[in-house]
Formats: sequence, structure tokens, C-alpha cells
Amino acid sequence: MNNSLRSAVDQAVGLVPDLGVGWLLLALAPLLFVAITLVVAARWPTAPGRRTVHLLSMAAASVSALGVAGTALHRPTLDLPWIPSLGVAFRLGLDGISIPLILLTALVGVVAVSLHLHVPGPKREVAPADEDVATTAPIPVVRGVDVAGLATYHACLLLVILGALVTFLAGDALLFFIGLELVLIPMWILVARYGDPRSDRDGAALRFLIVTVLGSTLILVGLLGVATTTGTTDLARWSALAGSGIPGPTQAVLAAILLIGLALKIPVFPLHTWLPWVHATAPTAGSVLLAAVLLKIGTYGIVRLVIPVLPDGFALWAPLLGGLGVTGVIWAGLACLVERDLKRLIAWSSVAHLGFVVLALATGTETGLQVALFGNVAHGLISALLFVVVGGLKHRWGSADLSAVRAALREVTPRLGAALVLGMAASMGLPGLAGFWGEFGALYAAWSPAPDRPEAWFRGFAVVAALGGALAVAYAVRVLREVWSGDRVEPRIPDAVRTERVALRLLGVWIVLLGVLPTLLLAITAPAVREVLGG
Repeated sequence: MNNSLRSAVDQAVGLVPDLGVGWLLLALAPLLFVAITLVVAARWPTAPGRRTVHLLSMAAASVSALGVAGTALHRPTLDLPWIPSLGVAFRLGLDGISIPLILLTALVGVVAVSLHLHVPGPKREVAPADEDVATTAPIPVVRGVDVAGLATYHACLLLVILGALVTFLAGDALLFFIGLELVLIPMWILVARYGDPRSDRDGAALRFLIVTVLGSTLILVGLLGVATTTGTTDLARWSALAGSGIPGPTQAVLAAILLIGLALKIPVFPLHTWLPWVHATAPTAGSVLLAAVLLKIGTYGIVRLVIPVLPDGFALWAPLLGGLGVTGVIWAGLACLVERDLKRLIAWSSVAHLGFVVLALATGTETGLQVALFGNVAHGLISALLFVVVGGLKHRWGSADLSAVRAALREVTPRLGAALVLGMAASMGLPGLAGFWGEFGALYAAWSPAPDRPEAWFRGFAVVAALGGALAVAYAVRVLREVWSGDRVEPRIPDAVRTERVALRLLGVWIVLLGVLPTLLLAITAPAVREVLGG
């Protein structure tokens, strides 16, 4: 009897997840549960009000962020049989590469769901730059209002956050792909249904869908190719094999397929043309998630699926990848110098900053991989802050056209103006802010690439990328001159509301903190980087 009782107790205990797995469930389950609840609630005869929807969404994102913090601290793993006949398991885990990204996703997720959804009214006519008009334009409603479909909107935000977390936590190639696809439809809905109706949001959403589906298809083909040659879908096993058993020509083909698919997600020049259009159309929270989280899936995929798994194939294509990254830095910098739409300008700047990340990855060195991961997180924080500011300004102005006369932000909206100055300074790569370490580190890594990389080519890339850094200073100064400086006080607009102030402070503190103490992040990623490069 005692043995039977002991056996029953052991079986019962085995069915209860340990505390570490509980953190994983806390990070993911609230997002899924509340998202489903909101989707169902949106179909009720009387949909829930704005306050109820916003409270549920904020609660889910906040509880998930708590679970993410516990997951990052305890580093639990979950490994359950899923499709035994195919050798596929439901594996979740994390290391120094994924920890910064899940923390970034949690922080940006809370910021995104806290922002109010604004339905743009008629476009307000603002005087051209050569006219002196001193009348006060109607001040728009900035605080939240009841909007049709608000429950579905917040459900889509939560599903995007959930999909990103699953992607960064996945320990199996199939689960990685599912997380990758989970963000697709909700993001498409955010652009197509809740984007700016005064632009071609159907066209922007369709382009986003086509590009991302094409990228996902190529990634799936590459993953199936690697799984076929290795006989497993376990990502840890792929990394441990380090390409052994995969012939050089096969590595080259699989690496090319995966890199093209992931380059569409990043995006890398010349596969970048969809990004400015989508950003200019998407709602503010959608732009925040797209820039700060979804674009990171592409660079994360290169680090997780290509560099350690197909090292010879990646080394073959690395010079081309680095060259395309640098070309994107220059091309996007020049576009920012002439772009008239402020939201599109910030989107173009993302192409430039991610070009530095791609260049650092292509160097094949520990320094390069370290600064690429740092630049990933830094860009996520900076772009999220800038899109919060620019999205709020677009709503207040009625458009984001830089050629129209505006009241100087430093005179009428000092809080939004200060956040814009901070974001642009970090975008320039000024020392003491997070953007500096990613950009300067990329130049340093490119000057001393791995021995199997053509040194002369990469040093040339470093010189050209430095010119791109100078362009970043030029277009940042252009924005500050046209939007922030001056003494004009009409037409007046309201300053940042409480939700915006909280979001900007959260992001701003981390931009400064990582700029002053980069070791907070580098110490986390260093052991994992050495493991990736050491096979």
C-alpha cells in the first residue's frame, strides 16, 4: 500500500509543472487567453467599452511582462512530446541571445497596448512653409475614445506579442516557424483595418502580406532542408552539429534560401521597399511593434538558424550580405534627407540602423555578433520611442508632412519635444546613448573581420558605413530644425498625455541606461555568443 501510494504521489507531482515552467506559462498564457476573450467579446451584440478593453489588455501585457522577467531570471525549459512520428517536440527555452529580445518584447508590448487608438478625422489643412498663418487649429482629442472594433484591435496587439515571444523562446524549428507565422495575420489586420484611412491602407497591407508570406515560405523551405539533412528539428542539436554532415554546396544553397527569407523580414536592401509604406499607414502601436519587435525576428533568425547551423554557407554569403547592409545604410540615409513624411522618414532610418546590424553579423567575429545583438535591442528602444512621438504628432497635426508650417515643439509641447531630441540624438549614435555602441561597434568589427572574410572589402564597408553615420547626423538635424526648433507657437497642439509620458519615460530611461552601462546587456549575451561561434 505504501509503495502504491508513493507511486501515485510521484505521478501526480510529475504532472505539475515546476516553478520555472510556471514562469513560461505566466509569460504566454495571459496573452493567449485575453486575446481570445477580446476576439469573442468583439462579436457580442454589445461590445465591451474602451475602459474594459484597455484594462484587460494592459493586465495581460503586464502579467506577461512579469512572467518574462521571471523566465529571464530562472531560465526554465519546457520539453514535451508533440509529433513523435516526426521527431518534433514542444520545446521552449532561452539563452543569452534570446533573453534581451524577450525582455525588449515585454517592455515594448506594454508600451504598445497602453497607447490609445486614434481614428483620424478629416485631414486638416496646414499652411505651406512660405505662408505666415497665426491662427490656432482645432486641438484634436488625444485621449482614448470608444472606437468600433477596439476589442479586435487589442487582441491583434496581444497576438503579435505572443507570436514574437514564442519565436524567441522556441527550441524547435517547427515551433519557431509557428511563432513567426502567428504575428503575420494580426499585423496585417492592424494595417488593413486600423491603419490611416487617408492613405492606401489596403495596398500597404497587401504588400506587407505578400512580402512576409514570401519570406516565410523561403524560411520554411530552408528549415525543412536543414531538418532533412540533420534528421532532427531540435535547434540545440543543429547548433551542436555546426554544419557537420552537411556538404559545402548544400550549406551554400540552404544558407542562401534562409538569408533571403530572413532579409525580407529585416528588411535588407533591396528588399526593404515595403517598410516605409507600411509604417506610414499602420497605427502608432502597430508601428511600435513592427519596428521594435518584428524586424528583430529576421536578425535573430540569422543568429539562431544560419550562423551556427550553416557556418560554411554563411561565410560564403557574408561579404555580399555585408555589402547589401552598407548599401542600405547609405540609401536610407539619402532618402531621409529628402523624405517629406515624418513617419516614413523614421521608417527609412530603421533600414539604415539595421544595415549596421547586418554588417556586424557578416563580420563573423565575436565582437561583431555582440554589437549586432546590442544594436538590435538599441534600435528596438529608439525606434519605439520615435514612433510613439511621431505617431502622436501625426494625430495632432492631421498629417506628417514636414513641408507645412508647424508650431515649434520646444515652445508648445516640451515633453514630446524632449523625447524627439533624445530619440534623434540616439539615432545619430551619440556617445552616452544606446545607439552609439551598436553603430561604432559595427564599424570596429568590420575593420577587423574574421580570418575567412576578405579584410579589404570589409574595411571598405566600414568606411562607407561611417559616411552613413554622417548622413544620420544630417537627417536628424534636419528633423530637429524643421520640427523642434524655432519660436513659432501657432497652431497649438496638446503635449503628451499620461500614457505617452509613461511610455516615453520607460523607453528613454533604458536608452540612456544602456548607453552609459552597455555591460548590462553585453554580459548577458557574451557566453551565448562564444557558444554560437564555437559550434
